[in-house]
Amino acid sequence: MDFLGYESLIRLGCFGAVLLLMALWEVLAPRRRLTVSRPLRLSGNLGLVALDTLAVHFLIPLGAVGMALVAQERGWGLFNNVRWPDWLVGGLSVVALDLAIYLQHVLFHAVPLLWRLHMVHHADLDFDTTTGVRFHPVEILLSMGIKMGTVLLLGPPALAVLLFEVLLNGTSLFNHGNVRLPAWLDRVLRLVVVTPEMHRVHHSVLPRETNSNFGFNLPWWDYFFGTYRAQPAAGHEDMTIGLEQFRDERVERLDQMLLLPFLGQVGDYPVNRRPGPGPAQHSASAGGPAILGA
Repeated sequence: MDFLGYESLIRLGCFGAVLLLMALWEVLAPRRRLTVSRPLRLSGNLGLVALDTLAVHFLIPLGAVGMALVAQERGWGLFNNVRWPDWLVGGLSVVALDLAIYLQHVLFHAVPLLWRLHMVHHADLDFDTTTGVRFHPVEILLSMGIKMGTVLLLGPPALAVLLFEVLLNGTSLFNHGNVRLPAWLDRVLRLVVVTPEMHRVHHSVLPRETNSNFGFNLPWWDYFFGTYRAQPAAGHEDMTIGLEQFRDERVERLDQMLLLPFLGQVGDYPVNRRPGPGPAQHSASAGGPAILGA
């Protein structure tokens, strides 16, 4: 099967379907009241994903699936040099790629320079399914490079890589959803997939909560590595979303998001960074410009 010929269509179709379903769910059963103008956020977040797509298309046209095909042709990577059943190799490939994304996510929280890029994602003042596609183009390019390097080392089947890409996009839209789930269903689901209730904690303004629940797809890595936090201290409806240093709505504008890594303050969020003076909790009276001096 010509994966390169159908990959874009498959990914775009799945992405669009999940996005529409999540948007409808958010209208019918919202979890929190949104605080920022919806047109402003939608134009910024969806504008950013459009730029990300163009950047990857023109700068890294091969992509992770293409790299998997190259590795298979040349016998590169672990799974291209073992005689295991196809179902086992495919399953292990998806799990291993998910672990790589978890570790990458932790890395982007731990290294201040990488956090500058990733804080574009966390600076969103509300939390809904479009937050799941709000990433700076430079972060997307670095992430794709890391993913392609992982594919090169693992040698996973191209079909497994395509499945992982579709799952990653879909679960990112799902676990950023501003949707209400019955408590019993959330408890069951978070055994096998990251739920909105679980991932919302990760978007808290409190650094100790921001640096938890790093998983995008599988929740197991947070359980195993001790980064799991069940609930936000203030509760899901009262918690403050975003970052302490960016409380102005202008942070939702596309131009501000593109500039934020270069001009914005890092704050006390990078893992193991010594907290600065003053409380980490956002004050109700906080304001100021969306882009602050470094």
